[in-house]
Amino acid sequence: MDWMIWVGIGIICVIIEIFTPGFFFMSIGVGAIITGLLAGLVTNLPLQILIFAVVTFIIFITTRKWSKKLFASSAETTNVAALIGKTGVVTKEIPADGRGYVKIGGEEWSAISQNGKQIGKDKKIVVEKVDGNKLVVIIRDEEKEN
Repeated sequence: MDWMIWVGIGIICVIIEIFTPGFFFMSIGVGAIITGLLAGLVTNLPLQILIFAVVTFIIFITTRKWSKKLFASSAETTNVAALIGKTGVVTKEIPADGRGYVKIGGEEWSAISQNGKQIGKDKKIVVEKVDGNKLVVIIRDEEKEN
């Protein structure tokens, strides 16, 4: 009879895991299911609880490392943060200590010079950072040589 309770708890935890990230309930669920399968061999309840705790801990530690790698590798920069490091062209001159406009990937953005110097129209630039609603840019290295 104990095995049915352990397996029931395990199934409920696995179902809960479907709706929550992090593999926390999955480790509890798998630990409970394994304990339920062993409950036929081990009838002592304190020993079953110890088996459950050890198995759950081992599963939690191993799946936690795996899940962190899985979720970390899928992280991508999006929106305006994805523009950092991109190159573009000045469409409206960026005056010294003022705003101009640059075109990056078909979109036009408000921009300022990182060092506060003027950047002429049609110069190639690189986005260094984003400051509020404007891009902070520098002249590309090839342009500096000319």
